[in-house]
Amino acid sequence: TSKLKISGNAHLILPYHQELDKLTERRLGKNKVGTTKRGIGPAYEDKVGRRGIRLRDLLDEEQLTYKLEALLHQHNFMLEQYYGAEPVTLQACLAASYDFLAELKPMMGDVLSTLASYRKTEASVLFEGAQGALLDIDHGTYPFVTSSNTTAGAISSGCGVGPRYLDYILGITKAYTTRVGEGPFPTELKDDVGLHLAEKGHEFGATTGRARRCGWLDVHALQRVVEMNSLTGLCITKLDVLDGLKEIALCTDYEVDAAGSSTPVYEMMPGWYTPTESVKSFTELPQNARAYLARIEALCGIPIDIISTGPDRSETIIKRTLI
Repeated sequence: TSKLKISGNAHLILPYHQELDKLTERRLGKNKVGTTKRGIGPAYEDKVGRRGIRLRDLLDEEQLTYKLEALLHQHNFMLEQYYGAEPVTLQACLAASYDFLAELKPMMGDVLSTLASYRKTEASVLFEGAQGALLDIDHGTYPFVTSSNTTAGAISSGCGVGPRYLDYILGITKAYTTRVGEGPFPTELKDDVGLHLAEKGHEFGATTGRARRCGWLDVHALQRVVEMNSLTGLCITKLDVLDGLKEIALCTDYEVDAAGSSTPVYEMMPGWYTPTESVKSFTELPQNARAYLARIEALCGIPIDIISTGPDRSETIIKRTLI
């Protein structure tokens, strides 16, 4: 707790958010978004509606109770009248809130000022984003997206760090494409190759545990991600998962029919049988693996600076030192 700092402006996910998330997904049925059902979407709805409960709100018990009563009046109406579910009690929300407070109060701090002090001393600061860029609420595959901005620009809006202070932006992508949950996936493979990628890559969702859908690397989508994030370089992970494939496809474009359905346009490249797993030098990679990476660089217009060849931290090829 002495090192971890959490902004007092951080919004809380409370019991009614979780109930609303579960019930909304259930109501949507086959049209569900595929959320984690942890209440993230409804919590963002409250945030944008300017009625959310923030971490700093827990410091004033009287005001917290007043705000929660107003929120429960609104959300319980939805739970009871629309979904036919049980209401969430004030006591349950207060208990959850004070559980948060007991654990998080020692970590509450002015994160913006802390980051500013680091910049003034020219310290190196690493920002790490969760979720893929195409899950961005504004620029992703809407409506199959998360409830927040997940592109590099969110560093500025989320942390209060001006965009001029970002020196290097690294985009991280697998050597193939995966997706958890619902939504479009033009390069998805439902054959033995897709099964190979899923099994060898141990593809299960980090939050939900659900099996990830797997497919060829969608360079057409990756080019868009490079542009919207102004990426400096790429990190390609799980290169070793492609070991042993006779051919590897790169999606470079789509053919779209009159109905709007898209079919991937593939560029085929020879695979490799020499294992890349645990290789720690770029020159030791099989020639076809190096050619595959070079083609990704050429199509995306930026260098691949890091390559991962296994799950261990040491199984990493650093082509360019970032700091």
